[in-house]
Amino acid sequence: YDKEVRKYIEIFTHTRKKEFEKIIGLGDLYFPVFEEYLDKYDLPFELKYLPVVESSLNPLAVSKSGAVGLWQFLYRAGDLFDLEMNSFIDERKDIYKSTDAACRYLKYLNTIFNDWQLVLAAYNSGPGEIRDAIQKSGGKINFDELKPYLPSQALKYVPAFMAANYVMKYHEEHGIKPQLPPVDYQSLDTIFI
Repeated sequence: YDKEVRKYIEIFTHTRKKEFEKIIGLGDLYFPVFEEYLDKYDLPFELKYLPVVESSLNPLAVSKSGAVGLWQFLYRAGDLFDLEMNSFIDERKDIYKSTDAACRYLKYLNTIFNDWQLVLAAYNSGPGEIRDAIQKSGGKINFDELKPYLPSQALKYVPAFMAANYVMKYHEEHGIKPQLPPVDYQSLDTIFI
């Protein structure tokens, strides 16, 4: 907890309060899937909040840089993790396939950095940026010590993730009431076309 995390908590609980009411409600729909895959890959369950920061739990989200889906995969990253993308289909929007790919990517990043804050920073800005920051720092491998060398987006991303974790868990204390989606996870089914 620091001033940056506090800043994002304020943004999420005040400026974006209405949006977070929807996001928290959507959690009932998506988190069971995320937890299943996080468990499969032996990853911390708190990572289920990553798509809150990435896409506001919108599977159709597209960023300015062209990242798509809940987990915001760029085309090249999606291809590296075997997500099919063509004129007819974009599996970056598929909750199951993109979640599996994201978990494999997070597991891979953790084998490189062995520090969850650095893993989050690498997920956002790329592992090369984090490796460069480590090299420029003279080999430091602590997020706080690397701050002067990290790209600004990574510096913002990690505190935003921490704040999202807090707000998702303690939203009631901030007067945020979840807006539940019209369906819940148990009432969904899959059809094959």
